[in-house]
Amino acid sequence: MNNFAAKLPLTLHKLYGDHVVFTSRPSFGKNPWLTTEGHQSNMLTARELLIADMPVIVHEAAVGDKSRALFEAAGIAMPENFRSYTDEASYNARLREAENNGEKIFFQYTHEAEYVNSETSYVDRATFIALNNKMRLAEWTKGKFLPHREVVNVKVLADKLRDWEFPYVLKPADDHPTAGGYGVMICYNDKDLKKALQRIGEAEGASDFIIEDFIQTTANYCVQYAYSDELGMKYLGASIQNTDEYGKYKGNTTAEHVPEHVIKAGQEIMQNGVDAGYRGIAGFDLLLDDKDHVYAIDLNFRQNGSTSLLLINDLLAGEHKKFLGYYSNIENSKFYDRIMQEVKSGQLFPLAYYDGDFYSKDQTISRFVGIWHGTKEEVAAKDAALAAFNS
Repeated sequence: MNNFAAKLPLTLHKLYGDHVVFTSRPSFGKNPWLTTEGHQSNMLTARELLIADMPVIVHEAAVGDKSRALFEAAGIAMPENFRSYTDEASYNARLREAENNGEKIFFQYTHEAEYVNSETSYVDRATFIALNNKMRLAEWTKGKFLPHREVVNVKVLADKLRDWEFPYVLKPADDHPTAGGYGVMICYNDKDLKKALQRIGEAEGASDFIIEDFIQTTANYCVQYAYSDELGMKYLGASIQNTDEYGKYKGNTTAEHVPEHVIKAGQEIMQNGVDAGYRGIAGFDLLLDDKDHVYAIDLNFRQNGSTSLLLINDLLAGEHKKFLGYYSNIENSKFYDRIMQEVKSGQLFPLAYYDGDFYSKDQTISRFVGIWHGTKEEVAAKDAALAAFNS
């Protein structure tokens, strides 16, 4: 098995250095906008394992024998530099151990001080929260690249919306992190609005909300950058974001020709974050409309779903790459066998496998995240065939 990390143009270790631990799991604290359920949060802890080359806190169900076998089938060694947990108590114990060891932690999502001392955060916690707060987007764009938007208190939200015409977008404007489009509510009609207001009403502690124009797009990019004091700023590339009509994340494909003004817009935003104290990887959701105007709709100062895709891109054969995940809708063993078959075929690259049978056979669904690669037609056919098999 080869040393995969040595072939990458950048790893998290090269960026963050020694004595830093990475966790991509949201805390076990309550978040009204990050509705990812527990098993999905556990699976995501392994998503960046191959690009880390540093200690990563990972759930045991994502680093078992099945995961090891998938990596071996792809011709790479299973990374060993992880620290495993099985439940809330053991996860929090890993955080405390890092803190007691004098290590810093790069949090994909901020954790409350009750779980770990705020000073343990690699990026200043207050800065990290501010950079990822959707209400403060105008600060980090310096007022540029913005759709028409308004920030209003929840108590007057319904009244304010009478002045807006469909379609529009509602977003929480607080310090809670969001991901994958969860927490973002696109309203095309009264039915959507009723559903959104009901959800907002059920969210504990909700205060301010953003009302934003819905942009009719010709392209939806996630442009990514990395910065450290040693490396300076590095453009990692961009992917096309696949979402449904309501903005829910459905994976990414490689972007072949990214307009220069899109890349420059992202660089400006990244520099603003760096000037505020950010160090690390960031990905920005930038839209193009039919007039070729750039709009920044979400800024994620953290690793993103397609970070691995962009860093691994040149190591995978084929002109077209597609990053996405699957849930087992059939028996876990049949799901795994088909995933293994596709990995062995040489066109599905594994990033993470979460073994539902870690708990009890078929009582918890298994999950897989990987990258298809080949021609555009091959990738589309492979993806469709696996989806049909798994239905």
